[in-house]
Amino acid sequence: QVQLVESGGGLVQAGGSLRLSCAASGSIFTINAMGWYRQAPGKQRELVAAITSGGKTNYADSVKGRFTISRDNAKNTVYLQMNSLKPEDTAVYYCNADIRVVTQTTVYNYWGQGTQVTVSS
Repeated sequence: QVQLVESGGGLVQAGGSLRLSCAASGSIFTINAMGWYRQAPGKQRELVAAITSGGKTNYADSVKGRFTISRDNAKNTVYLQMNSLKPEDTAVYYCNADIRVVTQTTVYNYWGQGTQVTVSS
């Protein structure tokens, strides 16, 4: 019923920038919080940044000042602008959202399929 589709990953040199996008589609009634997580090889998945429906943001300490999360509620899309990228930012980045579909009152948590970000030194 609901899909989250990420785009924008790729290979970039250290110090470069990338912009990730994640579009939610399906029978969506409302989207609450949206966020980005990442998982590097051999490590646990971690929160990178999150944003509420009202625009309040939260960032991991490791990305503060370098990454910016934003959303377009009209397009059901969340973005992650990543600047000053470091090799340690290399990971698969996953989109996450709390969504209520039109046929239900319960809010469910959804994940995208992930997009690879590789930062070379």
